[in-house]
Amino acid sequence: MTALTLSTAGAATLRADALVVGVAKGAGSKSGPVLAPGAEAVDKAFDGKLAAVLATLGATGAEGELTKLPAASGLKAPVVVAVGLGPVPDKEDAYDAEALRRAAGTAARALHGSKKAGFALPAASVEDAAAVAEGALLGAYAFTAYQGGENKLAPKDAKSKDSGPKLPLAEVALLGAKPRDKAYKAAVERSLALVEEINRARDLVNTPPNDLYPESFAAVATAAGKEHGVKVQVLDEKALVKGGFGGILGVGQGAERGPRLVKLAYTHPKAEKTLALVGKGITYDSGGISLKPAGHNETMKCDMAGAAAVFAAVVTAARLGLKVNVTGWLALAENMPSGNATRPGDVLRMYSGKTVEVLNTDAEGRLVLADALTRASEEKPDAIVDVATLTGAMVLALGNRTFGVMANDDAFRTSIHETAEEVGEPSWPMPLPADLRKGMDSPTADIANMGERMGGGLVAGLFLKEFVGEGIAWAHLDIAGPAFHEGAPYGYTPKGGTGSAVRTLVRLAERTADGDLG
Repeated sequence: MTALTLSTAGAATLRADALVVGVAKGAGSKSGPVLAPGAEAVDKAFDGKLAAVLATLGATGAEGELTKLPAASGLKAPVVVAVGLGPVPDKEDAYDAEALRRAAGTAARALHGSKKAGFALPAASVEDAAAVAEGALLGAYAFTAYQGGENKLAPKDAKSKDSGPKLPLAEVALLGAKPRDKAYKAAVERSLALVEEINRARDLVNTPPNDLYPESFAAVATAAGKEHGVKVQVLDEKALVKGGFGGILGVGQGAERGPRLVKLAYTHPKAEKTLALVGKGITYDSGGISLKPAGHNETMKCDMAGAAAVFAAVVTAARLGLKVNVTGWLALAENMPSGNATRPGDVLRMYSGKTVEVLNTDAEGRLVLADALTRASEEKPDAIVDVATLTGAMVLALGNRTFGVMANDDAFRTSIHETAEEVGEPSWPMPLPADLRKGMDSPTADIANMGERMGGGLVAGLFLKEFVGEGIAWAHLDIAGPAFHEGAPYGYTPKGGTGSAVRTLVRLAERTADGDLG
């Protein structure tokens, strides 16, 4: 994990591999790059001509733009990295937090392999400093666990030309903040804890399914629980059979490696509210007997991203000592085809007692979530939020960067949406049209796991709603789009697992601790 420090040094005197400054995009008579607050000392070293030099190099200040140039002689760092922040804000110093996060992430990614970089981006407020810290730490992420292995066929005395993967930026020095101010220290410590857990979630999503399966995921959760004071209970196959968890068992019965239901419980002695989080944890999704077509299996290790987000959020709440009880439920299974796998047409008896006719075994996430939602409801929390890479329909509706929010309470749905927007995670409130429920009527069972094809993401939400306890506020986050990024990295978003929804869940827990559940 990249180190983070609040530096007492100035930009001109900091000894580092690079200095990062912000550049905004001017308009009208001030078109061209405009230096953002924090770059003053660097500009002085360039005799006040840094913006002009950047313009000569083609910089405009557009978001995501990055320009490297040799440092002036008055600076201790040898390289200056100018990163675009987008349009100049209407009010001076009022840079959007998400713009700062993305700019810091862009710079951190460009500095992979460096030992130390000073970030002289706008940090006059606690919120700005936290945003820069988060973006830089998220951007510095790299998943290298399976790279740089020893070549056993090479001669023992031969020097390999491959020096292994380029490591992330080792240290982020945050400049322009107030190192001795308690509020700044607290904000940076929060950012560090939050990002460490987001990156842990990213690691889990990126881990190949031959190494991450229900039992090994449960072991990771158990170890983290011991480290951070979170109580962990793991229900194995025998316990699931004894408890009647027909949904989780039905999905997992085709795999050699059995399913698990993991409960994580963080409690605070002064907590007045309890928040339950439920995560879909399909460690590999082949589609089961309803096998996915070629080209759709390669990234299905990511189908446990919801469980990873819930796990990370509970641990973060514990690390931050939030005055709220947070319980996480990880519904873990592999969805595999075999002679023992659930077939289309089978009927499962769920933990709730309801029966479900399985029309498509690739609609498995809702089955494991249903059992976990019922179990979470038994403890009568004040609210439940489930997180899942649930439907391709949601990706078709909202694209790859926005997750959908459904709920049984309009005010709670609005609260979740506002919370997500506050922390920089794009989301969109979605309806649960009652007319779509009829499509799941079954002549054989209480309900089918499939309904109308059109509006499939909403149908899945309606299915889950059936398993939420009466009188409990519930929201469903379908993160199928943003949970796994297959394109080129951008901002602080890497290729692969992104840690989607963790920031939203943690902020929701903080708001709940403050009495603002929504």
